[in-house]
Parts: sequence; structure tokens; C-alpha cells
Amino acid sequence: MKQDNQFQYRKSRHLEQVTLLNARMRDFSYHKHAHEEYSLGVTLAGRQDFFSNGAFHRSQPGNIIVFNPEAVHDGHPGTDDSLCYRMVYIHPEQLEPALAAAGVRHPQGFRIAQTLLDDDVLRHNLLALSALIEMDSVEPLAQESALYAIAARIAQLHRDYTPSHTRNRVDRLLLRAREYILAHLHEELSLEQISQQAALSKYHFLRLFRQQFGMTPHQYVLNCRINRAREALEAGEQLDDVVHGLGFADLSHLNRRFKPVFGMTPRQYQQLLLQH
Repeated sequence: MKQDNQFQYRKSRHLEQVTLLNARMRDFSYHKHAHEEYSLGVTLAGRQDFFSNGAFHRSQPGNIIVFNPEAVHDGHPGTDDSLCYRMVYIHPEQLEPALAAAGVRHPQGFRIAQTLLDDDVLRHNLLALSALIEMDSVEPLAQESALYAIAARIAQLHRDYTPSHTRNRVDRLLLRAREYILAHLHEELSLEQISQQAALSKYHFLRLFRQQFGMTPHQYVLNCRINRAREALEAGEQLDDVVHGLGFADLSHLNRRFKPVFGMTPRQYQQLLLQH
């Protein structure tokens, strides 16, 4: 890995489904992908250019980047200077109870309205939680309080945001197809198999699925497998078991898909987490 491209992941010791990324990159570009978590990042230096939610964005130092769960995005440095940022990944199961406590009436499936924010309070809260995750000796209460502070600020900024039910209505048949994908990630899947779950012709299904989820069914399957691979690596599973258990042809195949999303190979990712 080049010196100018550094990715440091650290899982919180006290918040089970929270992960911190410290990134410095100069000539690296993320491929289009999506996370299962809320991804909240602060640009520290350089400029981060990315496409998400149907628009192109430029994040300057101090800006906050928001990717809701399943939000498709890419990303790369926008200038010749090194891009430095911190990203906190918070699983919905971890954030939604805090949002409810902070006054969000319908926290399940809650979506933050803006992709790019400039808010001093939320920026401070995100950087505070990041610093606490890096401190092994900190008490659980400190991290739990910092997470709630993030949720409380999000609630203050967005509690009245109600997305258009027409625009964001998720077709139940497409959800059924998505659930089928998630339940059969380890198998060899075909478009015909998946489209049958939605009772649609395969090419009509492909068009509707892409409109709804921002990627084709094939891209979605690969993205889900990569996210599952990450979870398996964090759980300490053997690399060969991850490869074969998630339907990758071989380790090289997993490497080619994993690195453009996480900035390093699966082996490097697992070794990095085992250091902490």
C-alpha cells in the first residue's frame, strides 16, 4: 500500500456495531458501493469528491458527509493534495434506539435528509466519538454518551424531515427479492431466480431494482457479499472460509472486490483489527 494511501479501521470496544475509519489518500478512488450502516464522516484536509443520491458533491475541510444505509456512493480526492477524513460507521440497530430517545418519532428506517452538512455541533460530536474509540482505556459510558450526543444533534437537525412517500416508497415485491438475495448470498444466483421472487420478468425487474436501490441486482449481490465478508473477518473467521462461504471464486476474486471498497485487502483488514 502506498504511503500516501493509508486506511486505519478500529472497532469500538464498547459500542458493538460502531467502527471508525481514519483515511489519508492521494491517488485512490472508491468504486461504487453501499454500506449497511449510517456512515458519518468529517473531511479534515484536502477535498473529497463523490457521487451520491443522484448528485455530485465536493466536501471541503470541516464538512460532514452523510451516507444513509444502502446509499450508493463512490469517492476520491478532488485536488492534488492528500485527502484526510474520519468516518464513523454506525449500524441502524445501534443508532435507531438513540434517535428514538432523542425524540425521533419513527426511528426505524430513518434517513438523514442532507448528504453534505456544515454543522459545528455535529462535527464536534463526531470527532469526539472518534477520539474516544481510539482511547482503549476510556469507560463505556463515555462512548455511549458521545453516541447519544450525535443522535440528539441529528434529531435536532432532521426530526421534522419526512421523505416523500411517493418517491421513497419501497415496493414490497422488490423487498422480497432483496431478502431472497440476503438469504442466499452463499449460492450461485441468477437474475431469473431473483426476479421470480418479485413475480416480474427478469429485465423489467432489473430496471425497477436499479431504480430502487441504485445498482443492478448483480452489483447488489457483490456489494452484500463484500459487507458480509467484512463482518466475517471482524468475527475472526478464516480467510479461506470467508472466500468459499460467500460464493467468491477464489481469494483473488475477493481481493479485487474488497480493496476498492475498503482500501486494503481482506487479509490486511483482518490483521489491522487484530492489532487492537
